[in-house]
Amino acid sequence: MPRRHPCAHPGNSYVFESLAQRFSGIFSGLGRSGQLNEKNIDEGIKEVRKALLEADVNLNVVRAFVERVRAKAVGLEAIRGVKPHEQFVKIVQDEMTALLGGEPTRIKWNDRGPTVIMMVGLQGTGKTTTTAKLARWLMKRESKKPMLVAADVQRPAAIEQLRVLGRQLDVPVYAEEGGRPPKICRRGIKAAIDKGCDVVLLDTAGRLHIDDTLMDELEDIRDKTDPQEIWLVVDSMLGQDAVTSAAEFNQRLDVTGMILTKTDGDARGGAALAIREVTGKPIRYAGIGEKLDQLEEFVPGRMAQRILGMGDVVSLVEQAQEVIDQEKAQEQVERMLMDRFTLDDMKDQFQSVLKMGDMKALLQKLPGGAALTDEQMAGMPQDREMRQMVAVIESMTPRERVDPTVLHMQRRHRIARGSGTSVKTVGEVIKAHREMGRQVKQMKKQGLMGRMASRAMTRQKKKRLKKHKRDGTDIKKWF
Repeated sequence: MPRRHPCAHPGNSYVFESLAQRFSGIFSGLGRSGQLNEKNIDEGIKEVRKALLEADVNLNVVRAFVERVRAKAVGLEAIRGVKPHEQFVKIVQDEMTALLGGEPTRIKWNDRGPTVIMMVGLQGTGKTTTTAKLARWLMKRESKKPMLVAADVQRPAAIEQLRVLGRQLDVPVYAEEGGRPPKICRRGIKAAIDKGCDVVLLDTAGRLHIDDTLMDELEDIRDKTDPQEIWLVVDSMLGQDAVTSAAEFNQRLDVTGMILTKTDGDARGGAALAIREVTGKPIRYAGIGEKLDQLEEFVPGRMAQRILGMGDVVSLVEQAQEVIDQEKAQEQVERMLMDRFTLDDMKDQFQSVLKMGDMKALLQKLPGGAALTDEQMAGMPQDREMRQMVAVIESMTPRERVDPTVLHMQRRHRIARGSGTSVKTVGEVIKAHREMGRQVKQMKKQGLMGRMASRAMTRQKKKRLKKHKRDGTDIKKWF
């Protein structure tokens, strides 16, 4: 097992977490100095170099990176209205973006038939799961109809694993119990055409190490299927070994991109930063967890911001849009402004956050999130606590969820038993709901929130009037 970096938080981590913390400290130190001169530029570059080396980035990559930063920083000219240290940060950000690949690379779609994407990599990198994650991503983000092809006949469990994942996603899987992988892939592409699928994902075999037998088979599949993309799945926990294997795969197969897996682990991030520089091929996606929806598009500019401790709000918004019903969220806000926010509404909010993934990973996408201390993190609501609160609310009756004031001690004991929690947890749920209501009332007194509440009331009235006209319900009871 890789050694945990001393800067990392306990629990679920992120591959760039310690690096982002280091950069946050470097930049805040430069900001306190007030002005930039040759001395503190050298100090800043020295700290950047040290941070990258501690993150296990290849020495040659680090040396080239800091020299590019130094060349731009030495001739730095003051820009009116921009603080000097912010100019230095911008140089580092631009170079980090370039190091990660610059502009994001788009998929090379086949306009004369299904797009074939060949997935390759060593055994144990999470290739089969990543193939399924990619199928889901293509369905959700690109409105594609994918087919999975089980071409890993060396590991029988891989075929069944792909079938199970296909059923979970409602995606067709082509598999044969025997035969040669190149022919299986050819027949799989034909089956995809017959089913009207427009993307074919080939889940090929891996080995514990690179050998000629594996590479010969993969080259044969490539030659027989003529894929538009060949993506190498790389385990980010392997550090410099991942960079070495990526270079070897690229030399034999001329891959078109990489997918990093296990970036939610406690690796130091060096492989991710060096792999693009060493191979010259872009990182296309990153796996951020074990679930099928935990795959992110790798956008160099956004990733550079996260590494430098600036957050990644765009990715956070995209993540939220995928799990949150916008109309339902609007109604919840309106009910909150009108003092009609129920425990069911609060439960829905908790469940939306849980669907988005680990709370710590979400916070790190906010500007300054990487600089949060262990103590500050401990004060944030944790996934386990939110799941307990959801269980508490689900153990309540409909009346109790609408009107928590009826929850006397006997009822609280019943709810605690039903949810497998404690009376204290039940009390915390009620207190959290009450606190949300109190905060909204305070904000409404500030004018803007009051006007928003008035508009929300008007919208709700219009909705009910429409409903009354449509089905003839008694509208008077609402006012």
